[in-house]
Amino acid sequence: MSPQKDAPHAPPLRGSLPPQGGSLSPWGGPAAKAPSTIVIATRESRLALWQAEHVQALLRARGHQVELLGMTTKGDQILDRSLSKVGGKGLFVKELEVALEEGRAHIAVHSLKDVPMELPEGFALACVMEREDPRDAFVSPRYASLDELPQGAVVGTSSLRRQVLLQALRPDLKIEPLRGNLDTRLRKLDEGQYDAIVLAAAGLKRLELGARIRATFEPTAMLPAAGQGALGIEVRSDRQDLINALAPLAHQPTWLTVTAERAVSRAMGGSCSMPLAAHGTLTGDTLQLDAAWGDTEGQAPLVRASATARVTTLAEADALGLAIAQRLRDGGAQGATPHATA
Repeated sequence: MSPQKDAPHAPPLRGSLPPQGGSLSPWGGPAAKAPSTIVIATRESRLALWQAEHVQALLRARGHQVELLGMTTKGDQILDRSLSKVGGKGLFVKELEVALEEGRAHIAVHSLKDVPMELPEGFALACVMEREDPRDAFVSPRYASLDELPQGAVVGTSSLRRQVLLQALRPDLKIEPLRGNLDTRLRKLDEGQYDAIVLAAAGLKRLELGARIRATFEPTAMLPAAGQGALGIEVRSDRQDLINALAPLAHQPTWLTVTAERAVSRAMGGSCSMPLAAHGTLTGDTLQLDAAWGDTEGQAPLVRASATARVTTLAEADALGLAIAQRLRDGGAQGATPHATA
């Protein structure tokens, strides 16, 4: 991925509060100087390290000294059960947040789709970077596309969203759980445990594994997860110095888009235990937002909702996401108890 151009300073999202509109930090106050050495907390998988090193390079190019603090999270350790059954994707984030809280690290770099829709009090999403390909990828050593899979073929994914959307496309397929980091998942495929697996295209491309992609699913066929393909940087919400230092790395169009996507999920009570998809496309200042909800038991039809609105602030993006969530509910989607939006 090429270094990003400077983007306007978008406000960070503090704790569990909804996004703020406008272009100023909700904390205000004078700019503070970042620490002499910025420490990045990161998981130790190859993809997570690539992401952290990418941020490290961008910050170093701006004159900052940057070091990495590699960590193993509970999400990396628990591989024999689905994330939806052991605490959700927040398991990939908690240990990194503890490092921020204790002062062992200053910032944490995340795949945004793994970040809970509401951060704990005292933490902020201080930067959203330019998005990679948000689509899902079909990976198989034998078959060129989903359509070529024989009846009853085994497809690996632990994402309930992918499971529901795959079943809608090919109800004859056998969907089996697939855990582990990217290299582990590819190894399991190559060992013959699956006929095909579905992965985020962004991760494969970042690790220069794009040749493994046999086909990509267009969003019209398989709607991506909220935030898929984007990187988010988390800080303690009282660190205005770090928020200022990260501002040039932010990509405003991506931030607006993923704010709307994440608002859908937040309003639905979303987590990895909910088969929910949300994907936006920003053209100029017009945001097209699509979402889908499915029933993993196949007892209810897939519910879809779409809307288009003019979006120039995070508050407007958030409002569009909330409207889409309501349309999903009106169509029969069953979310958890909605979170407060004020």
